[in-house]
Amino acid sequence: MKTLSATVRESGEGERRWFCGGGLHTWKATAEETGGAFLIFEDRLEAGKATPLHTHPAADETFYMLEGEIRLRIGQQERLLGAGGIAVMPRGTPHAFLVTSPQARMLCLQTPGGGEAFYRDASEPATQDNPAGPVDFDRIREAAARTGAIEILGPPPF
Repeated sequence: MKTLSATVRESGEGERRWFCGGGLHTWKATAEETGGAFLIFEDRLEAGKATPLHTHPAADETFYMLEGEIRLRIGQQERLLGAGGIAVMPRGTPHAFLVTSPQARMLCLQTPGGGEAFYRDASEPATQDNPAGPVDFDRIREAAARTGAIEILGPPPF
């Protein structure tokens, strides 16, 4: 059994990645660091960023909104989620979101942390030189198919 070390990161610390689905991820604790128990990252998002309707077959996903607002679809229910709000999507639950404020920032927690392979496959290391680009839905679908961490059900439902 592997012995884990404590992980402590201050604001702004952590591996930073540009996600091809839009947004700048700052990884606060990785699956490797948590023994596979979870992955948690901060996601900085711009207005209009939308995810396709999807599920995570083997992971529960939780959003905690730090700033801004998103329109969230969970199953057939749709509602706004703002700063201080939380949403928990059990594994297999169809969901998607759209950023409705000029900017948004949220913590995304996935338990267990096995979905990390998808995010690595669908992102690039962030540098000062690589600005956010358009959402690359083809790359998202390809990463989803390769890793099995998410299942794309359809386009953004908004």
